[in-house]
Amino acid sequence: MEQPVTVAIIEDHPVVTEGVASWIRSDPGQRVRLVRTAPDLTGLRAPPRQAVDVIILDLELAGELVTAQIPELVAAGYRVVAFSGHTDPAIVMETLDNGAHAYVSKEEGREHLVEAVLAAAADRPYVTRSQARAMLADQQPARPVLSQQERKALLLWFQGMSKASVGRRMSVSENTVRQYISRARAKYAATGRTAASKDALLARAIEDGVLKPGEIVQYQSFARGAADPPGMGLPGR
Repeated sequence: MEQPVTVAIIEDHPVVTEGVASWIRSDPGQRVRLVRTAPDLTGLRAPPRQAVDVIILDLELAGELVTAQIPELVAAGYRVVAFSGHTDPAIVMETLDNGAHAYVSKEEGREHLVEAVLAAAADRPYVTRSQARAMLADQQPARPVLSQQERKALLLWFQGMSKASVGRRMSVSENTVRQYISRARAKYAATGRTAASKDALLARAIEDGVLKPGEIVQYQSFARGAADPPGMGLPGR
């Protein structure tokens, strides 16, 4: 049996913390184990120290947004899943740009939070409805032009293939695949829109219409709904 993913909940409202903890406890497969809760980020350093794979982070602690602290958490080796009542596209995109693996609104939490945590731990994209809407609403002026090969390499990579598998599918070497991905990142960096992580690169590609969420068929996206833009419905797993 695989070891469960260990998580910490950083949330300053005890009733929300208890709600999230109950979702984790009720997961039929017991795939996630809660090892720490804290009302602020300093709680991560409090004893006893335990290994944490993923942080479930409320973006507003003590009345202040903490999006600017996400890069420090990522640099320390944590995967971050934002869990917030904010659904403003600018805040969602800032959170993703700062390195969060996924963005789950509090209204989406019961259905999607555990799955988003598991995806983060496995380095798999997980696109919620609120995240997809923010990506499509983002109106960045600079849109880099990716080649057909760069786009294809990104699509296969985002579908969960290793770079070696992508190379075999495209009949090119793994090194060539790395070059395609590196060139795509460089093109975004040249426009002032960095995409250092896989998740940031996926967000950029969806923002620009280079890829559609429905093309990432291995992952269930929750971009469905009557209020969603046309073309957003995705097949299930």
